[in-house]
Amino acid sequence: MRIGYDAKRAFNNTSGLGNYSRFVISSMIGLFPENSYRLFTPRQNHHFRNFFPKNAGVAVIEPRGLNARLPGFWRVFNQLSDLKRQEVELFHGLSNELPIGLQKAGIKSVVTIHDLIFLRFPELYKPIDRLIYKRKFATACKQADCIIAISEQTKSDIVQYFGTESNKIEVIYQDCDPAFQQPLAPEFLAEVKRKFALPEKYLLCVGTLEKRKNQLHLLKAWHQSGTALELVFVGRTTPYAQELHAYIAQHQLSEKVHFLPYVPFQELPAIYRAATLFAYPSVFEGFGIPILEALNCEVPVITSTGSCFAEAGGNAAFYVAPNDLNGLQAAIARIGADESLQAEMKKKGLVHAHKFRPENTIIQLHELYRRVLEGNSTNRPFNR
Repeated sequence: MRIGYDAKRAFNNTSGLGNYSRFVISSMIGLFPENSYRLFTPRQNHHFRNFFPKNAGVAVIEPRGLNARLPGFWRVFNQLSDLKRQEVELFHGLSNELPIGLQKAGIKSVVTIHDLIFLRFPELYKPIDRLIYKRKFATACKQADCIIAISEQTKSDIVQYFGTESNKIEVIYQDCDPAFQQPLAPEFLAEVKRKFALPEKYLLCVGTLEKRKNQLHLLKAWHQSGTALELVFVGRTTPYAQELHAYIAQHQLSEKVHFLPYVPFQELPAIYRAATLFAYPSVFEGFGIPILEALNCEVPVITSTGSCFAEAGGNAAFYVAPNDLNGLQAAIARIGADESLQAEMKKKGLVHAHKFRPENTIIQLHELYRRVLEGNSTNRPFNR
């Protein structure tokens, strides 16, 4: 196969869509080196310039001439000429969109849709952003030969909001970065804990501090649980963080609540592994990669019911409704104090996490590519 990828996020985003794009591309190259891969990006961030091997089977394609001055226009309208020049047979839009003209050019296409949160929670987005996202996503879903949803929840949303036939959508999960799957030296763990002045035992929450992520709810539940664990938040701040700081000041909790707005990626797995407990109280997500990161780092997980959370956590996590304050505080108190329960949850977590490894998910994706190229892109269930 000669496969083209929208690699903008892979070369320029440090989390989220970037992690997914790097996971797919690097895993596909590693498991199926016999294919040819063309990675299309308007630019390359120096952090990821040498992330993928560059050989006869793998090449990075950037816009030239006038297209280099108008990279956004190139990605949507003029990328087709480069796809033809590179003789791409199948193009995979890894982040919710596709260039124009693939069907007319005879190039098969797959698009991954990560979530439709902008439609479920429109109040969290600017009107112009919602309009642009809806047009891009809907157009990509209509044009693609097959759509990949990263969870059953996202598949359901695509059907609901765009009226897409369900047999055009395949659910293929993603894995977290391999860095979360590797054991770490005790010396490195201790070094990271010293660097960030982390407490001996703590409850960890990773994610942007925003209303949908529900961190104020977690803060209240942690406080009322009476647990001896301190609380650590890792994530970018937004105006919503002011509500957390107001609660902390009101109850004089500043010595027991820690905020780490930025953590170098290579040190984040250590912060997970040093935690006693992980909580992900979000109201809604497309998938919830931090849950999978925590399971791989052998940390017991408490997360929400509904949405996609049970897909990410399986039978390894403990679930509480996102508006159930009493339930969350009881879960924190119980699991935080029970080492035998923690050990059981860690063991189940590792077993569940292995279901997302590339040897399972990327095999499914490669089979999907083959079916699309053969003109049979309708849904066939995989064994998961």
